[in-house]
Amino acid sequence: MRIGELSDRTSTSRRLLRYYEEQGLIVSTRCANGYRSYDEPTVDRVIQVRGLLDAGLPTRIIKQILPCLDKPRAIHFPDATPQMLATLEVERDRMTRRIDCLIRNRDAVVEYLAAVRETAAPATALDAGLDATPL
Repeated sequence: MRIGELSDRTSTSRRLLRYYEEQGLIVSTRCANGYRSYDEPTVDRVIQVRGLLDAGLPTRIIKQILPCLDKPRAIHFPDATPQMLATLEVERDRMTRRIDCLIRNRDAVVEYLAAVRETAAPATALDAGLDATPL
């Protein structure tokens, strides 16, 4: 697929896709006319990259952990330094805290919606001109 289709399917700008390619996060081939061509799995890869960026990981770390996302695959990092491992542990812990916060916020929204729907249901029937009393 060409870059325009990949952009549409992933809601990612063409400029950002070219940046991902420059960073080695995605790969394209070149057609005879010079246009970029991407294979189908690139759609999922872009979505993964965006999720990792949204989680706060920098592209240099994303590039290193992308092989872990392509299961099954033997994972071997000959250049895994203690500093890189420490950085990944810090990022993992930060993501866990963020996930916990998101879960708390989601649960609060669910409770709020339930409370609003519970109190709004009888009023909605009355507003519609319906009798809310049982027959």
